[in-house]
Amino acid sequence: MPLLEVRDLHRSFGGIRAVNGASFDVEAGSITALIGPNGAGKTTAFNMVNGVLRPDSGSIRLEGDELTTLPP
Repeated sequence: MPLLEVRDLHRSFGGIRAVNGASFDVEAGSITALIGPNGAGKTTAFNMVNGVLRPDSGSIRLEGDELTTLPP
């Protein structure tokens, strides 16, 4: 089981989609990078994973526990 599981994250601001269906796993002990061009939604995705922003839909699990409904 991955340490962190991100599935089908979506986040919009007004009519602009910042993240559209992002999914990835992070294995324990691994080094993982989130790369892409300016405006690709990297910071928005990171802020959803760390709890600063709530996703419009999708799920984030840490060691199998759902995080998307928890307060920051």
